[in-house]
Amino acid sequence: MSGIVKIDDEVFSTDDFIKLLKLDGRFENLMEDIVRDKLAVRAAKKSGIVLTDEEIQEKADQYRRVHGLHRARDTNDYLDALGVSLDDFESFLMDMLYHEKVLEQVTTEDAIEEYFQLHSPRFDSIEVSHIVMDSEGGAREMLSYLADDPESFREMAAEHSVAETASHGGRIGKVLRGSLQSEIEARVFNAEAGDLLGPFPAAAGTHFEIFRIDEKRPAALDEETRAEVVRLLRDEWLLARSKEHSIEML
Repeated sequence: MSGIVKIDDEVFSTDDFIKLLKLDGRFENLMEDIVRDKLAVRAAKKSGIVLTDEEIQEKADQYRRVHGLHRARDTNDYLDALGVSLDDFESFLMDMLYHEKVLEQVTTEDAIEEYFQLHSPRFDSIEVSHIVMDSEGGAREMLSYLADDPESFREMAAEHSVAETASHGGRIGKVLRGSLQSEIEARVFNAEAGDLLGPFPAAAGTHFEIFRIDEKRPAALDEETRAEVVRLLRDEWLLARSKEHSIEML
């Protein structure tokens, strides 16, 4: 059992560190990230990806610049303080390169285009606002009032909504498919701009929501959608790799 930090006479050990991560809920997410990285590195090596000395040196130089390690002595002192050898440092850099290279193969322009075409409906979005009321009766009265005076939506949201969005006139903003409760989402995405919908029971069942569709945006492969497609491609690929191995938390 090795120590990490000492406060007066009290030593905080690696075991203490792991217990703390587990108790505050960070351990599982951290281990998931580590496992995913390791799986990507294994897949890269298995696929025959080769790293050159120039690429490793470039990655090392990039690391040094980020951490302000301008001289070789600075790097050695930094690694010594971490208790990390030069071999460990090189292995770390190589794993980073393997990880980057294999995921570049997964997220090519052709792969992004194909994924978007196959799943384009999931990238449809809407601009939506809502008013949240304490009671269903109050929500129905509000809906009736808005039907007669739809232009007062922002004003009514600011005055009567109990949601934090009241200060913004009820504006939620952009919503993608999968962001709302399934029974609400179907109606919201089939509605037209300007439509009022509800009242719907909120998730906790203690409040009721009225939605207004501000704008509909059909799927487009813009910068934001491209980034989401890249994330999904990586996640699905890593999930597939995880099924090829036996993974057990010790």
